[in-house]
Amino acid sequence: MRPGGRELTEKLISGLSINPQDQVIEFAPGKGWTAEKALTYRPKIYKGIELSEEAALQLRKKLGGENREIIIGNASKVPLPDQSADKLYGEALLTMHANQRKIKIMREAHRLLKKGGLYGVHELSLFPQDISDTRKSAIQKTLATTMHVNARPLTLPEWIKLFEQEGFKVKNYFTNPMAVLETRRIVADEGILQSLKIGFNIYTNPAARKRITAIRKVFKKYKEEMTAIVIIAEKQ
Repeated sequence: MRPGGRELTEKLISGLSINPQDQVIEFAPGKGWTAEKALTYRPKIYKGIELSEEAALQLRKKLGGENREIIIGNASKVPLPDQSADKLYGEALLTMHANQRKIKIMREAHRLLKKGGLYGVHELSLFPQDISDTRKSAIQKTLATTMHVNARPLTLPEWIKLFEQEGFKVKNYFTNPMAVLETRRIVADEGILQSLKIGFNIYTNPAARKRITAIRKVFKKYKEEMTAIVIIAEKQ
């Protein structure tokens, strides 16, 4: 899931300023679209950390090449030594966890990065910045119940505070409307043919259709209070 669509993903990769001297790590590369984008900058080394064996197999076929590796592992405990990367990024990963789990993943990113290395994330954020605790809790509870994960989006100040307390300095951020599962966003991100394929798969799978419809209703309900955000932070 790309909360802010391809447009924000491209800002994420651009903001990391990947170059041919960089060692790059991606948390949860999924289907590999963002990895393909990052690899156009020809980093010295690319390593994807993927929890799913099945996804890893497909990624190896798709991204195979010299100095490219897909490693089975958890983003909160990666089987790589300290300071293994110059750039590290992940999308829609931190949002899907409670704060303590977010912190574990961020600490692992901090461990893996060299001093001065950049950590980029593409996540959900709550708006406005002074949203009431009552409203915030209602949104978080509804998301968690509907998506069956402990989703906890934060406001921009909360995201920045979390990064700073874990040893990062936020260098830049970008926002975009959160239009996940909206037809116009799907077509813009996936193209017409792939969008039709996605629609057909949803239509022919009643369980998936029911779940996606429920999630879409939640996103529409809170569309004025959720936004997509990319944060680029530097390891201090």
